[in-house]
Amino acid sequence: MSQETHAPISTAEMAHAFEEEAAPVDLSKYAFEDWINLAVFWVMTFCVFLQFFTRYVLNNSFAWTEEIAINCLIAVVFLGASMCVRLSRHIQVDVLYHYMPKSVARVLATVVDLIRIAFLAYGAYLVWDYAAMIPDEMMTTVDLPKSIVFYTVFAGFILMTIRSIQVFIANIRRGYSVLERPDAFDGTFEHAGD
Repeated sequence: MSQETHAPISTAEMAHAFEEEAAPVDLSKYAFEDWINLAVFWVMTFCVFLQFFTRYVLNNSFAWTEEIAINCLIAVVFLGASMCVRLSRHIQVDVLYHYMPKSVARVLATVVDLIRIAFLAYGAYLVWDYAAMIPDEMMTTVDLPKSIVFYTVFAGFILMTIRSIQVFIANIRRGYSVLERPDAFDGTFEHAGD
């Protein structure tokens, strides 16, 4: 296990770091759901700010802002989860893989990938089925159907299923997964397209 080291730096060196030329920004590592998630996040942020401002500054809060913010949070969670699947960033237990022979670990990691795909596909089916049962139920403070929220969750599950299939294929091609070699997945976006 590598030890994290911090090299001492002077204040002058730190000040000169701001004068360096910034590296060009590469937005190609982000997928379309990341941008949708960012937009929903900012809608949620606006609603929370508006709720705070109208409640504590104007002393007359808008009731709808809380419900919209909650529904945006639900969308952020499930759409954001697809990004975590794509980057293999969900919490996982990999300690057993260190004590197994490589061939057994490879088979077990493949089984885990297949179970994840099946679980997410089944979750998508369940959410679709539930949303279809409540097409006429309306939100409490906004005149919109509740099914909008559930169809957003459905979209999140579909994206997670698609991304987990892509991760499964990448793991097969690569010959290992994050469970087998967590050190190869250091949190960057480099393995997302592998």
